[in-house]
Amino acid sequence: MEDMILIVNHLCKSYPQFSLSDVSFSLPKGAIMGLIGENGAGKSTTMKLILGMASPDSGSISVFGHAGCSAKDRENIGVVFDELPFAQTLFVSHLGRIMKGIYQNWDQKQYEEYLQKFALPDRKELKDFSRGMKMKLSLAVALSHNAKLLILDEPTSGLDPVVRAEILDIFLDFISDGEHSVLVSSHITSDLEKVADYITFIHQGKLMLCENKDNIIYGYGIAKADKATIDAIDSQFVLKKKHGKYDSEALVSDRAEFSRQYPEILVDPINLDELMLMLCSDK
Repeated sequence: MEDMILIVNHLCKSYPQFSLSDVSFSLPKGAIMGLIGENGAGKSTTMKLILGMASPDSGSISVFGHAGCSAKDRENIGVVFDELPFAQTLFVSHLGRIMKGIYQNWDQKQYEEYLQKFALPDRKELKDFSRGMKMKLSLAVALSHNAKLLILDEPTSGLDPVVRAEILDIFLDFISDGEHSVLVSSHITSDLEKVADYITFIHQGKLMLCENKDNIIYGYGIAKADKATIDAIDSQFVLKKKHGKYDSEALVSDRAEFSRQYPEILVDPINLDELMLMLCSDK
């Protein structure tokens, strides 16, 4: 498994109000994995377990080819969480000097380039930054200590489409040498459709899907017809059925083959939002 930068194997963690159950996925070098799911699904819990911020009840995690995530490993991981983890009275120049003392591979020049690129001011305390500015600052720090792996929780949240597009390009450039990888959670699934190589979907603490993104976008589909027609489809083609008041739908994993077998049934392409809604449906 030398080509895998991260392996999560049968990960479980229980809290009084929530349980993460049997989550497994692997992230290759040179790839971006999108982590999707509703609020409270377990995405942030999974990331914290990977980083060693919490201990799993069972299962295993391998980072950079060995078990666990050591302090040395964290030197090589750039992290962005939903909340800015820095003292709110700092200026960005102060933060750069602090990070230099934390990360052995801190690149001050690169940090200053990202501050300029993201138009972040140095005459304003962090507490006065907007949500978008705080997210851009977190990204600037994550990208400025020569990390090999980025673990990002909603990194484009609160950013306008132009800046989001710039950041997606940064992610693609980051993995371009085939040695770096990105694990990124996002509710903006259209961003993941543009850049992700793999999609992992967690719902209520359970793994619903881990799949090559192109297989989903270009292979999966939604067949639409009346209830009797949908129920008559061979089960080998159907991942999930949903019956509505006026019509019914079936999630299929190979819409090209399905269309050959059932040319009379309409089957449409699917996006990630539709996939989530379909897999979470209890109808």
